[in-house]
Amino acid sequence: MNHDQEIYNELRKNVREFVIREVEPVAMKMDSDDYFPEEVFRKMGEMGYLGITIPEEYGGSGLGYMGQAIIEEELGYSSASLALSYGAHSNLTLDNIYRNGSKEQREEYVPKLSSGKWIGSLCLTEPSSGSDALNMKTKAERKGDKFILNGSKTYITNAPYSDLFLTYARTGDSHTAFVVLSTDEGFSRGKKFNKMGMRGSPTGEVYYDSVKIDPSRIVGEENHGKDIIMSGLNSERVILSFIFTGLAKRALEESIKYSHERKQFGKSLHEFEMIQDKLATMYTEYTASRLLAYDALKKLEDDKMDPKAPAASILYSAQICEKICREAIQINGANGYMKDTGIERMLRDAILGQIGAGTTEIRKKLIAHSLIKDFLYGKGLD
Repeated sequence: MNHDQEIYNELRKNVREFVIREVEPVAMKMDSDDYFPEEVFRKMGEMGYLGITIPEEYGGSGLGYMGQAIIEEELGYSSASLALSYGAHSNLTLDNIYRNGSKEQREEYVPKLSSGKWIGSLCLTEPSSGSDALNMKTKAERKGDKFILNGSKTYITNAPYSDLFLTYARTGDSHTAFVVLSTDEGFSRGKKFNKMGMRGSPTGEVYYDSVKIDPSRIVGEENHGKDIIMSGLNSERVILSFIFTGLAKRALEESIKYSHERKQFGKSLHEFEMIQDKLATMYTEYTASRLLAYDALKKLEDDKMDPKAPAASILYSAQICEKICREAIQINGANGYMKDTGIERMLRDAILGQIGAGTTEIRKKLIAHSLIKDFLYGKGLD
């Protein structure tokens, strides 16, 4: 075993212990009360989990995307909703600002987000532009030495609690990324949404009413926001895949456990061939989805990423997770349908996997376009 593998094994062990100690006790409350465990989230900062991809000089742990994937998988096993909030903060916002921000932005914002002192949100989706993300209406117009930001964003993860909002806006015919703070004059929060699943991961609206933004808060370069959006979506899709491999693992394990404990007609459920067929298929598909996710993760770490791998990773992991969670309810029967077992929550949480980070249909479109492009350039499937 090499040194890096030992580090990642130790990280997984530590995260698992943290999840058992801090997350499992509040997971049901998060769902039933739509409760965001802010104190647990900030403890994740103290543990070095929020800034897992960030170098130590900026308050992070420096363990890269592999470390982030491990944390997502372990969180997803116990609370997919907390894993979602973690991903929106750690990957979509914090990692994005570190990769694309200036030295001054890294020094000012990254340590606060890494420590959990601040919570972050990525603001891309708008009421009239979901899958067509670049067709945004939010605009930033230069007036004197400032940009004036007007518009709104919706379905924003962590918005009701966030201190920093990585916001994309039109600048003329292009797009630019800006740092917006909750304390900025003209910024306001809208309603918090009441969702079917992923409850406890707060989702809301934000509004920009003539918010004055200094050019020093541009992330990357002016008019080059599209590049940041696209690269961010690639890493987001890979990392969020691990929420659903973690969730699928939990649903499978609960199914195995119940099939052993539950008896019908004098036999344990697992002795019936139909149940054996379900368990075998669930295991095979879970393992395949996890291998695909780790393959995409390696490409992300090696910087050999095109839209095909991340789209395929989250496409398959989300579809298989939902399928496994449905089968878990079928195996558990009435027991799985009851809220106090947590089984039905897994299915409700799993459904978001085919909507967030680009819908299933968008993912298939990206994969197909990438395949044709590779063919035209004489590239094979490798």
